[in-house]
Amino acid sequence: MSTNGTAITPFRIDVPQADLDDLNDRLARTRWPNEVADAGTDYGFPLARLKALAEYWRTGYDWREHEAKLNELPHFTTEIEGQNIHFVHVRSANPEAVALVLTHGWPGSFLEFLDVIEPLSRDFHLVIPSIPGYGFSGPTHERDWGVPRVARAWAELMRRLGYERYGAQGGDFGAGVSTALGACAPEHVIGVHVNYLPTRPDPDAGVELSASDEARLDTVRSLVANRPPYQALQALTPQTIGYALTDSPVGQLAWIAERFAQWTDPATPVSDDRMLTDISLYWLTATAASSARLHRDTPRGAPGDPCRVPLGVAVFAHDITLAVRPLAERLYDIRHWSEFERGGHFAAMEVPELLAEDVREFFLARLKN
Repeated sequence: MSTNGTAITPFRIDVPQADLDDLNDRLARTRWPNEVADAGTDYGFPLARLKALAEYWRTGYDWREHEAKLNELPHFTTEIEGQNIHFVHVRSANPEAVALVLTHGWPGSFLEFLDVIEPLSRDFHLVIPSIPGYGFSGPTHERDWGVPRVARAWAELMRRLGYERYGAQGGDFGAGVSTALGACAPEHVIGVHVNYLPTRPDPDAGVELSASDEARLDTVRSLVANRPPYQALQALTPQTIGYALTDSPVGQLAWIAERFAQWTDPATPVSDDRMLTDISLYWLTATAASSARLHRDTPRGAPGDPCRVPLGVAVFAHDITLAVRPLAERLYDIRHWSEFERGGHFAAMEVPELLAEDVREFFLARLKN
């Protein structure tokens, strides 16, 4: 079909059986490293846990089962700036509903939002794209597909779909894309809701911080001083790490499974099947290197246009860092702030009911203003 003069094509997931057979063959032939005694997690992801996950991926996990469930959703593709863009588009039963564009991060995918589609679609049309370089959007082929350019692509996507007014939501890179969308299309974006908002120490801020705020900033200081290895590799040499991750499914498995292990609330873990579906998506689309390039093409601390639209923030207690409200209020027009004792970095998968209700509350309030 064509919307606003630009082709939008229905899409169906259909991974060739040869690709699944190749995955199983590679898993069966894994060359395992040794591990020091009582290593725990001191040296990286534990060998026993990884072997168990790899064996389940090979012999227990059923991609076709999950593929069939995913195909129950309405998938589409379009081309923006020469780049294929995959997205899920779920229309609300309410024809007057406002749209929300939901953006994932790394190492996530559009799969992050599966459990919030039903509750949010009661009140909103939902557009859930795959970031260029990720999943079914496929690899990128040129430089500079960073957060600002992704945001501009989303503005064009929403225009093609006929949405004049809409909200934006995301965590991780999706939070950055959402605020960048609010900055580049403020006349269309009614508000932005994020569940990840890094706030850096600012000695010149002139605001008084509580002890808990200072403790949150200590975590930020530690991350800045000791840049995580995965982030350094993906930001500096994404192509180099991409060779290993694209050639070894166990390498890809360890690379992402470690993030899920470290960034989730132990009380709200993501199931192995959901995590393996996400990892399979990276593997089967060969997007390890192109997804990593988002770190390279979006330098840390790079200045961008300010986001002036109203902002809602949900802080989950077990996230990587926790936002500091007095500092955030210096940068954003914050109209809504929630703190939750459960949930971590993958809130849409860990505590979908909490996130969906917070998103719903923020945007419905925006529509009344």
